[in-house]
Amino acid sequence: MLIDGKWTADWHPVQAKDEKGGFVRQTSSFRHWVTPDGAAGITGDGGFIAEPGRYHLYVALICPWASRTLIARKLKGLEEIVSLSVVEPWLLNEGWHFGDYPGSTPDALKQVEWLHQLYTYADPHFTGRATVPVLWDKKTDTMVNNESADILRMFNSGFGDLASREYDLYPDHLQAEIDDLNAEIYPKLNNGVYRSGFATTQISYEEAVRDVFTMLDTLEQRLANRRFLCGEQLTEADIRLFVTLVRFDAAYHGLFKCNLRKLAEYPNLDRYLQHILDIPGVRETVNIDHIKQGYYSIKALNPNGIVPVGPDLSAYGL
Repeated sequence: MLIDGKWTADWHPVQAKDEKGGFVRQTSSFRHWVTPDGAAGITGDGGFIAEPGRYHLYVALICPWASRTLIARKLKGLEEIVSLSVVEPWLLNEGWHFGDYPGSTPDALKQVEWLHQLYTYADPHFTGRATVPVLWDKKTDTMVNNESADILRMFNSGFGDLASREYDLYPDHLQAEIDDLNAEIYPKLNNGVYRSGFATTQISYEEAVRDVFTMLDTLEQRLANRRFLCGEQLTEADIRLFVTLVRFDAAYHGLFKCNLRKLAEYPNLDRYLQHILDIPGVRETVNIDHIKQGYYSIKALNPNGIVPVGPDLSAYGL
């Protein structure tokens, strides 16, 4: 991680633990918002007005948090409005790296080699981990936001008439239900798989796995007679769930020891996953090669770096 702007050690997935040895995720640091008129958002400072070509998104295709924003960029028709860079899939000694691995891109803005160099460009004294996604402002030449939940909502409503109206991912009449779903699914499942994989004690691992599969069981029942989590309308809650589900059998089941059941053993979740993949544009955001290469490059979990041949995900068209 970076300490006062200096890279201090090889990358390791666990930077903080709770009293039981459980994985604790870092809080995002840059929390400004793009808005249609440039007014301040719910956090941060104002001045970030929605303009074509002004903003740039940095993502990793392995990362579910970054993929949330990539899907929203697709569905909201912002591909010509917000430019994109994709890091290589591996988690190397200095974290995310820009290069020419298939599906990746160099950094077109600052021509840096490592993502952490963007963080110290934005804040020379930054302390913390250099995470994706990152939304960058080309006009003021600084980082706008590195919190995926914020960027997802910005792409939904912050770009005003520049964005497509085909999907409203956070409609007024569903906001309370969406917030409740996010608050339940995130700790138990989205972050639960990481709490399982990065646990450092047996008790913290078992608690995390119970949460993961309790949540999957609950969602399986919820989706028995629903197209999406909130009924017939796709929302951000579905995007936040989808990015975890699509990685489950490929990475979390094996490497993260979430192996009570495969996602394919949940018929409603399996159908739901296929249905979201069939939404135009979504499948293009999923790169199973990057996902497997990235997760299995984590030396703390897979010291020999062997990437499994399976699982067979051809039923999903992946």
